[in-house]
Amino acid sequence: MEYSKAKSELIAAWGTLGSSWGVNRTMAMIHALLMISPEALSTEEVMGELKISRGNANMNLRALMDWGLAEKRVKPGERKEYFYTTKDVWDLARKVAEERKRRELDPILRVLNMVQEVEGDGEEAETFRKVTQELHSFASQSSALIDTFTGSKANWVLKVLGLFKKK
Repeated sequence: MEYSKAKSELIAAWGTLGSSWGVNRTMAMIHALLMISPEALSTEEVMGELKISRGNANMNLRALMDWGLAEKRVKPGERKEYFYTTKDVWDLARKVAEERKRRELDPILRVLNMVQEVEGDGEEAETFRKVTQELHSFASQSSALIDTFTGSKANWVLKVLGLFKKK
């Protein structure tokens, strides 16, 4: 497959995958573009490559920085801002896991902690307590698993999962 076609296919597929992370398609497409670019890109370069507006590019570049998935770079002698992302897949996976935990698991754990001591008798209150305790247990274990993953090296995770094969 020709490079430009392969590049377009990957960017489009990464954009679709972005919704699974909880990010919008354009943000994921910009991330893909930054990942496969050997050099940091300016806002104008991102706009041109993806045919998006300046506002859309700026908003999504800021969001990528909020997620820890992009950073600004300065080129000596230039006034433009340039953006870069890691090429390390494990670093990317850890950052996405950390951010999703912060945005999704941490808030529900706070709520589940708050409602643990619900008052009341009867079947409804008992069912509520049982379900919220099970949800709390599951969310806490998921949070601990993510913490283990984000604090580990790639080889360790692969060995634990039985996916690491020495060549």
